[in-house]
Amino acid sequence: MTFVAKTKTSNEWKLVTTAIQTLVEEATFDVTPEGINFRAMDPSHIALLDITWPSTSFEKYSSDEKFQFSVRTEDFVKLIRRASSNDSIEIAKSDENTLIVKIQNGYSKEYKLHLVESSISSTPIPNLSLNSRINIKESAFENVLSDISIIADHITIKSNSTTVEFHGKSDRGTASAKLEKNNDEITELEVKEESESTYSIEYMTNIVKAAGTRAESILMEYSSKMPIKFEIKLGDSEDGKLIFYLAPRIEDK
Repeated sequence: MTFVAKTKTSNEWKLVTTAIQTLVEEATFDVTPEGINFRAMDPSHIALLDITWPSTSFEKYSSDEKFQFSVRTEDFVKLIRRASSNDSIEIAKSDENTLIVKIQNGYSKEYKLHLVESSISSTPIPNLSLNSRINIKESAFENVLSDISIIADHITIKSNSTTVEFHGKSDRGTASAKLEKNNDEITELEVKEESESTYSIEYMTNIVKAAGTRAESILMEYSSKMPIKFEIKLGDSEDGKLIFYLAPRIEDK
């Protein structure tokens, strides 16, 4: 069995590993001849991450069979962080229980990471029909979360056909922000039905930090009192993407 996956830069692997680190301590990747996939839910069952990374996104990709490999997330992240943005990263595996990570841009280095036994069970994707679709610049959404988090731990998103409003409240007071359709921050706003729902700022902040400068915009879809779906582009292929699902906060009656 042979497997090789090489990216021109480290940006894609940094996005993937940072996103995974926000959820789980062990990461199990599904490898096929068509590409790499990952899916897992955090222990509290509040957030789910689904990654699709097709072979066409890689500079070099080869896998002659389907298989899985599992790593300790912290260890894998540490290796990937040793790469600068211009370094290529090559992940390879033979029949040994070891993952080979090569980082190169003139100066080259190689790591061999011992794999672990997977303890992750399969996680189904929720079948959702969501009413509001918002494409927002990553930097703008990061600012909104920072502004609301000064006051609150949760953020309420309310959208109609022309505006998106963000609110937070706590014993300390209230905070709010508003963005209009077709301005520099929101490039897409489609609302089938006015929507309002509340989510954890901490989880959202982790998602935005994972995207970082490697994602120009974030696509959000949600409905009232329903999970919110975040989609972030991964690599050059149209099919490459990271999708987060975040459960809403259910207010105590």
